[in-house]
Amino acid sequence: MMPLSLLNAPAVTVPELETPDLLLRGPRVADLPEFTALSNDPVFYRFLGNKPQSEEEVWRRMLGQLGHWAMFGYGAWSIEEKATGRYCGSVGFFDFQRNLTPSLKGTLEAGWTIAPRLHGRGYASQAVQTALRWIEPRFPQARITCIIDPGNEASLNVARKFGFHEFARTTYHNEPIVLLERTR
Repeated sequence: MMPLSLLNAPAVTVPELETPDLLLRGPRVADLPEFTALSNDPVFYRFLGNKPQSEEEVWRRMLGQLGHWAMFGYGAWSIEEKATGRYCGSVGFFDFQRNLTPSLKGTLEAGWTIAPRLHGRGYASQAVQTALRWIEPRFPQARITCIIDPGNEASLNVARKFGFHEFARTTYHNEPIVLLERTR
């Protein structure tokens, strides 16, 4: 049964995109259990704040992903593996209003995560490439940035593959972070 709060909820349109192996789509209520399980896997969260997230925190994160679409016309896609139909991560663009120096405010902050069980299959590259192809013609003048833990070599490699280069190092929530921007 659909929760009462969803019965009269306005629709938020999230475009569906496909890669050879993935479906990029809007977050769904049904993603919550898988997303929560991932958010409690130390391999998954070690570069994402290095602490597990409760179901409540994951739910708020999902709502924030949809909220970006409603407020800005861009946001995060949930990533579904076509072969299994399972939720396996997210990719997208954000305006988190982070308290960082140098500031990322006013940029499209890219972000991506993939379930550890699928690492090494090129899924992050497929998702990032597809998301960039979608966002760039819609926001051609926008600066695209991202932040990555300096120890997350796999994610840094994906960023470099798509033209991101380091422009600063700083701390965020008392942890070191690399700030990157994309050159087109």
